[in-house]
Amino acid sequence: SFKALFLFPAMLIVFGGTFSATIIGVGFDKFKRIFSLIRMAYFPPKYDINQLIDGFVKVSVKSRQEGLLAIEGQLNKLIYPFPKKMMHFVMDGTDMDLLESIALGEMKAMQGRHNTYISMFNKMGGYAPTMGIIGTVMGLIMTLANAGKDPNTLIHSIASAFIATLWGIFSANLLWLPIADKLKQCHQEEKYMMEVSLEGVMAIQSGEIPSIVKSRLMSLLPQKEQGIIGKK
Repeated sequence: SFKALFLFPAMLIVFGGTFSATIIGVGFDKFKRIFSLIRMAYFPPKYDINQLIDGFVKVSVKSRQEGLLAIEGQLNKLIYPFPKKMMHFVMDGTDMDLLESIALGEMKAMQGRHNTYISMFNKMGGYAPTMGIIGTVMGLIMTLANAGKDPNTLIHSIASAFIATLWGIFSANLLWLPIADKLKQCHQEEKYMMEVSLEGVMAIQSGEIPSIVKSRLMSLLPQKEQGIIGKK
């Protein structure tokens, strides 16, 4: 029956072994974020780049009319913490080269952090099938050690032994590896938002007119989205 697939010893070996190997490999301080990362993979943050560009255009208009120090009330239109933070540096009079260096440093740190977690799930995708094989071998050894028992019991024990392999392959290919791919996609989207933000911040700091700011940011969008925004 279907219930036979949920064999506790097999699941314990696969999931317990996978988690233990991961903790040894990456450390508990990173592993403890596993549940929040799984939640992020299933409910990823959304980045509205079109709204972000519109916010930069409005901030640019305010900056041209009243100067950089007058834009603080408009920063909420940038919607995300990173562009707001960068605009505060602009208001403080930070040099453009230094500002770019700070932004790129933050992006590099983000990339390193994200790659660590993506790598963690990729490793789990490698550990799980191996743990499944270990569980199956252990089950077969125990089954063969009791080979003199009833043949029906022997067949049932052999079938149960292979459930560990099933859970190892299942968890790797339907959980850990897809989650790693999803986190990689989330990273690319956040990185894209930061790149657009940096371009917008530098355009405003350079004193460019709103139409140029908009064109400069729109050039980073796919052609289809450029056409949609251009019609607005």
